[in-house]
Amino acid sequence: MPSPKKLRRLVGLLLALAGTAQAQGLTELYQAARGFDAAYLSARALAESAPYRAAQSNALNRPNIALAGSATRTDGSTSSSSGASSSRDSNAKQLALNGRQPLFNRANDATIAQSQRSLEGSLAELQVAEQDLLVRVAQAYFDVLSAQDTLGTTRASKKAIAEQLASAKRNFEVGTATVTDTREAQARYDLATAQEIAADNDLRTKRAALDQLVGRSGVQPLPLRQPVRLPAELAPESVEPWVEASRALHPQAQRAQAALEIARLETEKARAGALPTVDLVGSISRGNTNGEGVRTSLTNGTTQTRSIGVQLNMPLYAGGSISNRVEETLRLEEKARNDLEATQRSIALQTRQLWSAVQSGRAQVGALEAAENSSRLALEATQLGYRVGVRVNLDVLNAQTQLYTTQRDLYRARYDLLVGALRLRQAAGLLEPGDLAPVEGMLETAAP
Repeated sequence: MPSPKKLRRLVGLLLALAGTAQAQGLTELYQAARGFDAAYLSARALAESAPYRAAQSNALNRPNIALAGSATRTDGSTSSSSGASSSRDSNAKQLALNGRQPLFNRANDATIAQSQRSLEGSLAELQVAEQDLLVRVAQAYFDVLSAQDTLGTTRASKKAIAEQLASAKRNFEVGTATVTDTREAQARYDLATAQEIAADNDLRTKRAALDQLVGRSGVQPLPLRQPVRLPAELAPESVEPWVEASRALHPQAQRAQAALEIARLETEKARAGALPTVDLVGSISRGNTNGEGVRTSLTNGTTQTRSIGVQLNMPLYAGGSISNRVEETLRLEEKARNDLEATQRSIALQTRQLWSAVQSGRAQVGALEAAENSSRLALEATQLGYRVGVRVNLDVLNAQTQLYTTQRDLYRARYDLLVGALRLRQAAGLLEPGDLAPVEGMLETAAP
């Protein structure tokens, strides 16, 4: 009977193996990353704080009521010319309720409008973080699949070279081949062994990166369904509509637009420094005074006062600070306008570049698929020629290397094309979690 400690270890091992045996899809891992990735959670917390920051500005045009109170003890005495003295000690208490309601204040209005634009910018920042997380998960997901394929093709190549090495040794023993064939095959086998070690290490690295991103251990991505059929429309036929849409829809453009609006409102706020402010003010107070030696009713007893009125504050001269502040904000407004234009141009350029990359990638995948078929036929023909004596061992090795290299490049090009299509939508500001559905449909179904 195993000890309880050993049983716990065994149960933990079985649970770990069960967790790693179940493959996960792309959408599932993206949802896991949304609850674990620190960079995204930081951006989300910042965005969630923005409404409260905006609500603070709204208080500028709302009533402000304050309660004030005081208690004072005064010790004193007076002396007459005859030398007699009398006490003048007294106690005073006062409680007042003061209120103020802004009636006209252009600076407050501009500050409130700025807080709303800042809220819009914060939401755009969150959208940038969400799109970035989606692309990072997709990139890490397909990096693992690509590393698996590279390791698989490397091992298949090593196995084929091993068979060719064994054939070369047999032919050398019976005298139908030279030692050169054996040494060439041995050199290729040793190189394939080194490549296998490197590919295995790269796969471990890529898996660790994906595990860290989604907060899980031993993640096993679902591979592409065979035979692989890429969607016919990974990118639009024309990039111009996307470029035009990106200038307004991209969250970075929206953030820059919000920054420009904030700069404009800052100019209005600076100009408001020369305008009057009008407030409705009122107060209610109650005081009590008593003391020893105090006989007058003016200083001994209870007093109550109530007041309400309108207060006007009109700046007349501020030493030139207002005009200089206006000039400063005008220059900052021009900077924000240029920043917006630079952002829109950068987005348009990136959209065009990624569109061209997707178009090129789609053509490259087609070319590599044709190259794979040609390389397989060439290998079969070379192997047949080797068996009948019209081809040498080196020809077979070269044909094998060409086939497996082409397969590795084809697998990588497919993954790059899928990620590139997502990056294109991100560049245009159109990427959303629902865009993972077409890619998810290309993956194998997880075992129940």
